[in-house]
Amino acid sequence: MVVAAVLALGLAIAGLALPVPFVSLSPGPVTDTLAGSGTASLIQISGHRTYPTTGKLELTTVEEHPSLNLVTALHDWFASDNAVIPRELLQPPGTSQKQVQQQNTQDMITSQDAATAAAFNQLGIKPSSTSVSVAGFSAEAPAAATLAVGDRILAVDGSVVNTAEQLTTAIGRVKPGQPVSITYQRGSAARRTVSITTTGAPGQPGRPIIGITPSEKAVYPVTVKIGLKDVGGPSAGLMFAIGIVDKLTPGDLAGGRTIAGTGEIAQNGAVSPIGGIQQKLLGARRSGATVFLVPAQNCAEASQATPKGLRLVKVSTLTDALGALTSLRANPAARLLSC
Repeated sequence: MVVAAVLALGLAIAGLALPVPFVSLSPGPVTDTLAGSGTASLIQISGHRTYPTTGKLELTTVEEHPSLNLVTALHDWFASDNAVIPRELLQPPGTSQKQVQQQNTQDMITSQDAATAAAFNQLGIKPSSTSVSVAGFSAEAPAAATLAVGDRILAVDGSVVNTAEQLTTAIGRVKPGQPVSITYQRGSAARRTVSITTTGAPGQPGRPIIGITPSEKAVYPVTVKIGLKDVGGPSAGLMFAIGIVDKLTPGDLAGGRTIAGTGEIAQNGAVSPIGGIQQKLLGARRSGATVFLVPAQNCAEASQATPKGLRLVKVSTLTDALGALTSLRANPAARLLSC
C-alpha cells in the first residue's frame, strides 16, 4: 500500500507537470503610434508635409503564453487578467508554431499596408501606380530559398512588373525547369537580382512557376514606414491609420489625452473585430488611457469587462473613429456611440 501510494503520488505530480492543449492570454505592451520624432518616429512619412501632435494614440496587444501545464493553466484560469483558450483557436491542427508566426508577421505587414491605404483614401491621396510583392509560398517553392515574404518584385528577366498579371506573363515566357532572373527589393535595402529555376504548376505541369503567392498593392506619392517590431497580427490597423491621418493633417486628434484602441482595418476604412479585447482593455487602462476605440462587433464582449475610468467608443469605420476623436477634442463630454 505504501509503494502504491508513493507511485500514485508520483504519477499525480508528473500529471500536473504535463503540457496541456491550452494557451493563456494576458495584457500585452501598448505602443504609442505618435511616439518618437524624425528617423526615430514609429510612423515615418516622406513626400508630404507633417504636423506636430500631442497626446498619445496607443495600439494595444495581447501576450500569448503557449507552454502551459495543468498547474499554470488552472492558475491563469482563475486570474482575473488572463484568459485560457484551446490552442487550436490560435494554432489550427496541422500547422506548426513557425507557420503561425509567419502568418502573424504577414498579417502585420498587410495591416500596415491597409492602414496606409485607408488613411490616404480618407485624405484624398491617390495612388500613382501599383507594385507586386511576395505574400507567401506554395509547398516546395523554388523561390522560398531566396525570397522572403514582403519582398517587392521589380522585374523578371529585365521586364518591369507592376501587377500580378505582368509577373505571371513574364515567368510564363520560359519552360518549366528553366531559370528566370528576378530583380527584387527587401525593405529599404538595395535591389538585388537572383536566378530562380522554375517548376511546373501543380495540375498544370506545362505552366512554369516559382512558387510565390503575389500581392498587388497601390503605390502612393507619399511614403509611410512603420517601425513596429515583435508584434504580429492585423489588429493594430485602426490605430496605425489614425496615427497616419493625425500626422498628415493640422490639428491634434488626441487632444493631449491618451487614447487607445484596436481593430483590423480594410483599405476602404471598414473596421473588423479582433480577439483578446478584454486583455487589451486592461493593458490600455494600465497605460493611462481614458478612451478606447472598440470595433462595433467587439462591443458586447468589451462592455462586460470595462476597467473603471475607461470610456468605450464604438466604431465601424475609420471615419467613425476620426469623427469621435474630433468631437472629444472639442468637448470631452460629447455624446458618442458607446458599447
